[in-house]
Amino acid sequence: MHILDLAIFLIYMLAIVGFGISFSFRKRTAQDFTTGGGRLPTWAIGMSIFATYVSSISFLALPGNAFSTNWNGFVFSFSIPLAAWIAVKYFVPLYRKLQCESAYFYLEQRFGAWARIYTSCCYLLTQLARMGAIMYLLALPMNALLGWSIPSIIILIGFSVVIYAMWGGIEAVIWTDAVQGILLIFGALACLGVIFFAIPDGPEAVFRIASGADKFSLGSFKLDFTTSTFWMILVYGLFINLQNFGIDQSYVQRYLTAKSEGEAKKATWLGSLLYVPVSFVFFFIGTALFAYYESFPNLLPEGIVGDKVFPYFIVNQLPVGMTGLLIASIFAAGMSTVSTSINSSATVILSDHFSKYILRF
Repeated sequence: MHILDLAIFLIYMLAIVGFGISFSFRKRTAQDFTTGGGRLPTWAIGMSIFATYVSSISFLALPGNAFSTNWNGFVFSFSIPLAAWIAVKYFVPLYRKLQCESAYFYLEQRFGAWARIYTSCCYLLTQLARMGAIMYLLALPMNALLGWSIPSIIILIGFSVVIYAMWGGIEAVIWTDAVQGILLIFGALACLGVIFFAIPDGPEAVFRIASGADKFSLGSFKLDFTTSTFWMILVYGLFINLQNFGIDQSYVQRYLTAKSEGEAKKATWLGSLLYVPVSFVFFFIGTALFAYYESFPNLLPEGIVGDKVFPYFIVNQLPVGMTGLLIASIFAAGMSTVSTSINSSATVILSDHFSKYILRF
């Protein structure tokens, strides 16, 4: 890894951790820690919701999916506007009215304490597994680039995120998410621009080569729910997005950080709809990479397929400086997800378990 790329990456890590820690100097109550006192700006909350959608898995997997197959996975994004409409019409007003930082308080009101305990514990186990998977996937490219051991990289990432998520609370998480979301978008667009200029005949060649290989296909339109048809992915996406907006603590908690119900709705629209064009860019990167390596087949070694193609391109084909930016973008996506999981898990533990059952004793 070139010294400039390494410097860009390390400066980014130090800057984002320092920025998150800066929020710890404010005097806050427990409610400020979990909801930011309901005073955060709409655009920052929206960017945080967007960053919650995107992880390092998305950053690598979506281009890899488009490179190997087609745009069938992009159909998932088509369900987001409908799910967001349902969220702003029903979920946001409900949780704003309850004014409880836990997404599972409502379940206790409807079904009893057992429902709240069960769902909150399931959520914590899910987030624990998710954080482990994301940090492991972040460690793999850094292990190849720097030669550091994977456990050491995971400890470094985890420690860095825990510091600002613990000290800065939800404010630090949302503001760092906003910064990292902007970096992620800029990095993806910059990478796509590099690919366009590197291919002879530029974008025209990308469309010609990809169209000839049917890379822009959204999948079969047959009413077959046993395979990944257009309709199957659309229905799957709708249910997953309704789950995110309706019962995921990471999303529900952000509804309460806005200044009003109207601002919370605007943030939900911003964060969810922003994911659609950004996922479009991710899929286009994968398609452009297919056209690039079709134009220069000798540049791609055997065994580099699927999710490995984009990381290989970042390390070997991007100019010096751009590699550091893209690696920082991948870390931005991963750190946003991990910090969100840490903060939302801490809120669930505090609200659903510690304050309710332990503190009273």
